[in-house]
Amino acid sequence: MLSRGISVCAQQPDSTALLSDTLNKKKLRLVIATESVLYVATMAGLYSMWYKNYPQSGFHFSNDNGEWLQMDKFGHVTASYYVGLIGYSSLRWAGVSEKKATWYGGLTGLVYLSSVEMLDGFSEEWGASPGDLAANTLGAALFISQQLAWHEQRLVMKWSFHSTPYAQYNPDQLGSTLPQQMLKDYNGQTYWLSANISSFISKGSRFPKWLNFAAGYGAEGMTGPYTNPEEINGIPVPYSDRYRQYYISPDIDLSRIPVKSKTLKLILNTFGFIKIPMPALEFNKNGIKFHPLYF
Repeated sequence: MLSRGISVCAQQPDSTALLSDTLNKKKLRLVIATESVLYVATMAGLYSMWYKNYPQSGFHFSNDNGEWLQMDKFGHVTASYYVGLIGYSSLRWAGVSEKKATWYGGLTGLVYLSSVEMLDGFSEEWGASPGDLAANTLGAALFISQQLAWHEQRLVMKWSFHSTPYAQYNPDQLGSTLPQQMLKDYNGQTYWLSANISSFISKGSRFPKWLNFAAGYGAEGMTGPYTNPEEINGIPVPYSDRYRQYYISPDIDLSRIPVKSKTLKLILNTFGFIKIPMPALEFNKNGIKFHPLYF
């Protein structure tokens, strides 16, 4: 999702967790220890694999809001949202009260991703991005506000991907393998805000609880962050028009599908961040396009 290869998988909050406010200190210590180890390991790994190879400088900001038609900012919102969701779910599992878990857990994504911005800020090559920090804050706010208001997530961030021809022209920035392209090729990524319809209507309604309506944002034609280069490493790059894409599509909330198997429930929750391929309408500067099945 993010330019440094940060990705997440997460589970929707379990409403039954609201019934348990008995703190389990052993579980809480395990949660804190696990998150601390993961945090330190991630920061150390990022520095070792990425930042140490570039000159360091005094802390500074850099405005990158014009990059990739803001696709990277949607990645930050989504990552911050889901890391916050994981933090909340972990604390509720440990018996932390609903309100404390919402605030402390929900802010996990903001703290984690803002730490990455601090590394950027001390790197001469980049600089901390005000836009990224704002996107991180928005992702955390999206989770926290819903949990405080409704004790559930009615509006969920989602992600989808399809392969594009653009990565072959700039594999360093867009990825040379499919796993890399899934994280780095913004041409193939779409970020969605998926709304659960049944949660906004009467509880007695027979409307399917798992059926959502999603609005998506994407972009196409990008072989460089700000503009498309005519050549990369001496190899000509074909001209492509850069433009934004907006989508509407039905969606499925995997976490709301009624299943009895705890294992299957865990699997459905874990992959809930993926937008299920469905028919979609695309709106762009060239008009409207129908996709029978959009990935």
